[in-house]
Amino acid sequence: MKLNKRIAGVVAVLGACATIAFADQKPDAPREKPQGKQGQQAAVEFITAEELKAKISKNEPLAILDLRAESAYSQSDKTIKGSLHTKVRKVVTRLRDAPREKEVVTYCACPSGEAAGIAARSLMASGFKRVRVLKGGWNAWLQAGGQVEARPF
Repeated sequence: MKLNKRIAGVVAVLGACATIAFADQKPDAPREKPQGKQGQQAAVEFITAEELKAKISKNEPLAILDLRAESAYSQSDKTIKGSLHTKVRKVVTRLRDAPREKEVVTYCACPSGEAAGIAARSLMASGFKRVRVLKGGWNAWLQAGGQVEARPF
């Protein structure tokens, strides 16, 4: 009986260690990296919440991609007006029919915009020319009083 309890304890500790080890891993970066001059990775440009608010107010044509994790997205009842929620790995597929000249803005709830940056680089590698990341992401948008709408359920 004591042996079974010890084995169960060891299994529980190993399971917890595995969970912790894999929790901080990030999705793989796209295989094709956009290249700038001299083979360097192209820099991702940012857009401020104020700039995006102005574009939405003027009804400028743009695609806004919500890349918040499923848990963060489902806990919120709002999204940026006109945005489309998608996973980072599906971002290029979701915009496959969009013109490559169309302006695209990505955002997430990551503290430094990791998911939005990965998605932006994937889009640039796929030929999109005007891709920017919302500086400060979802939290900056809320603090700026940006336009929101009810999240589709």
